[in-house]
Amino acid sequence: MPAVLKNALDVASRPFGKNVWNNKPGAVISNSTGAIGGFGANHHLRQSLTFLNIPTMQQPEIYLGQLKPDVFDENGYFNNEKTTSFIQNFVDAYVKWYEQLTK
Repeated sequence: MPAVLKNALDVASRPFGKNVWNNKPGAVISNSTGAIGGFGANHHLRQSLTFLNIPTMQQPEIYLGQLKPDVFDENGYFNNEKTTSFIQNFVDAYVKWYEQLTK
């Protein structure tokens, strides 16, 4: 887990009893230049979120592997419709999951 992310989680969960993350819904997407798309980092983060009482969407999961800088266009958007659609499906699932949590 990157130090900056660990520090953000730690600082916002202190002092004891004042965890600002408490019961805030979350989701995890990982990416990597390697083939397995940050699988280990994804699950390590999920463990930390559980400890902080952040309900985390379990399905679908996204591990974006072998991402290269040229996957983005000059405006920062994915230049591959398949990737865009894949992530949009994840976001749609998150919205639906979140709405079920808040009923």
